[in-house]
Amino acid sequence: MKKNYILSVLLLLSAIPLWAFQDMDNVKIKVIPMSENIYMLTGRGGNIGVLTGNDGVFMIDDQFAELSPKIKAVLDSLSGQPVKFLLNTHFHGDHTGGNANFKESGAVLLAQENVRQRLKENNEHPAEDKLPVITFNEEISLHLNGNDVMALHVHNAHTDGDAIIYLPQGNVLHTGDTFFNGAFPYIDLDSGGSVAGDIEAAQQGLAIINKNTRIIPGHGAPAGYEDYRQYLEMLKGIRENVLSAISNGASREQIIEDESLTSSYYTDAEVKDSFISGPKIRATFYDSLQAENNQ
Repeated sequence: MKKNYILSVLLLLSAIPLWAFQDMDNVKIKVIPMSENIYMLTGRGGNIGVLTGNDGVFMIDDQFAELSPKIKAVLDSLSGQPVKFLLNTHFHGDHTGGNANFKESGAVLLAQENVRQRLKENNEHPAEDKLPVITFNEEISLHLNGNDVMALHVHNAHTDGDAIIYLPQGNVLHTGDTFFNGAFPYIDLDSGGSVAGDIEAAQQGLAIINKNTRIIPGHGAPAGYEDYRQYLEMLKGIRENVLSAISNGASREQIIEDESLTSSYYTDAEVKDSFISGPKIRATFYDSLQAENNQ
C-alpha cells in the first residue's frame, strides 16, 4: 500500500485559522485530462472535477474563494461555456469556498441536503449566496454534454453529507473526501463521519466502476481502480487491528501510541507532517469504533 509519495493534507477546513493568512497569489491551477472533455483541476484544497461541452460546464467542488478568478481563467481556456452546474461533494471550505463567486456568475449550486444545512450552521459560511439551491437526499442525475452524471449520497463517511459522482460515458469517478489517494483518511467525526461509513463509501464506489475507471480523489493524485481497492483494504485493515487491540483491553492512549496498528500502510515518520498523522488516525478509529459499539 505504500507509495513513493505521501500526501501532505495540511489544509482541509476553512475553520482552521491558518487559511486566513495564506497567500494564494502563487497558487497555480493545474489541468489534468481524465477522459474526453473531463478534467481534474488542482490548486489548493480539494480536487476539482470538470465536464465541458456545448451544454455548459459542469463542475465538482470549487476550492477557495480567493482562487475563483484563477479557476475561471482555466475554465475559459478549456471551454467557451460558463459554469452551468456546480456540485459540492460535502461542506468543507476547501471544497465550497468559491460557491458565492460561481453562483454570482450564474452557476446553479447542488449538493446533498446535509451540505446545505452544515453550510447554514457554519459561521464561516452564513450567507445565502454560498448555499446550494438544489439538494437531494439519496441521489440525483444530470444529463448534459453527452454524459449521465450520477451523484450518490454515501452515508456518514467523511461527513454526513458526502456524495460520490460517476460519469459513466467518460468512465470517471469523483469521490470527494471519501478517498484520499496516498494518505490516511480524514474522517470528520464531529460532522457525522464514521469508519463504518467511510468503508461503505469505498465499497459502494468500487461497485459502480470498473478496472478502467479513472478516479478523481478528494485529495492526492489521479487514481485507478487498484489504488481505490487498496485504500479500502487499508481502512478494513486498520479497523481490524484497532478492534483487536480494544478486545485485548488496550486503552485509547495505548492505541494512539501503538504504531504497529497502522505502520504496514504508512509509518508515523512518513506522515508526521500530514494533517492526519499516525496518532490522529488511530485516535479517530478508536473513537469511531467505540461510538459504534455504544449504539
